[in-house]
Amino acid sequence: MAIKTLNDLYLHQLKDLYSACKQSMAVVTEMGRAAKSRELSEALIAGNQGIARGMETLATICARHDTDPTGEHCRGMEGLAIEARKHAVETDFGDEDTQDAAIITQYQRLTHYAIAGYGCVRTFANRLGYDDDGAALQDCLDSTREGDEHMTRIAEGGVNQAAMDGQ
Repeated sequence: MAIKTLNDLYLHQLKDLYSACKQSMAVVTEMGRAAKSRELSEALIAGNQGIARGMETLATICARHDTDPTGEHCRGMEGLAIEARKHAVETDFGDEDTQDAAIITQYQRLTHYAIAGYGCVRTFANRLGYDDDGAALQDCLDSTREGDEHMTRIAEGGVNQAAMDGQ
């Protein structure tokens, strides 16, 4: 796909974000299985539900523009997913609370990447006058930020202290 206009870039980035979401769902599922804290595990399940809703929104927006949301492969998320698996799932942890802290760390890295992606495509949509797209993407951005803040509360509310106590 040649990117000659802001609209071309917008459509390309929607597809890239769709790929990023798809890749993050797989690793979030793995981290959810590895999490020992019930609260964390439930938050990861909710996170995956949010990612799925985001993918539905992206697919709907792409359909409005006669674009297939598939076909791109987000290498940025690929790298983040590899790192998340390596540092939160595959590492041999001596303490399950420390693993939970690592899971939160990796989840938030994935989430921050998504926040950047949603923010960019929302801004492009607004500039291009795609008001319905912009509103839907703002909802995705808000939901993603809420998920990130929830993980911070879980970390600060006990997981990090439990990991510290396990030393």
